[in-house]
Amino acid sequence: MSERILGGLLLFISIAGIWIARSFEAPFSYEPVGPRAFPILILALLGISAIALMLGKASHNTEWAPPPVLKRIGALFLIVLIYAFLFDKLGFILATALMVIPVARFFSGSWKQAVAGGVGLGVGLFILFDRLLDVALPTGLWLNKLLG
Repeated sequence: MSERILGGLLLFISIAGIWIARSFEAPFSYEPVGPRAFPILILALLGISAIALMLGKASHNTEWAPPPVLKRIGALFLIVLIYAFLFDKLGFILATALMVIPVARFFSGSWKQAVAGGVGLGVGLFILFDRLLDVALPTGLWLNKLLG
């Protein structure tokens, strides 16, 4: 029964999100598809998954993850939430690096691997999206001064 409740909640969230995302408009056209395509696509996939969850076979013995796993999931959620708040202020590179480091540590990466992965992903994805694919990413106040 809990799968159907979760599926219904996710379906409601996806419908509400699509309804809100329909009104997303950029003040000027800087990308061919505009700002509403990505959220609508992701929320539509969420809705399809929610329907599949509601229509699937219900299990009667739902087992929760052990408390240490639930704590890690909660911590990862907080890390992503902080990333969303810092994304515009710090810019893509620094915010991504600061998000990847604790996530890598959660998955047993060493400090050296975590820092190298964070910096590498931040810089590499910025070059890929901002420079090669022309997707406008925030640079943050610190990088604005360097890039001009």
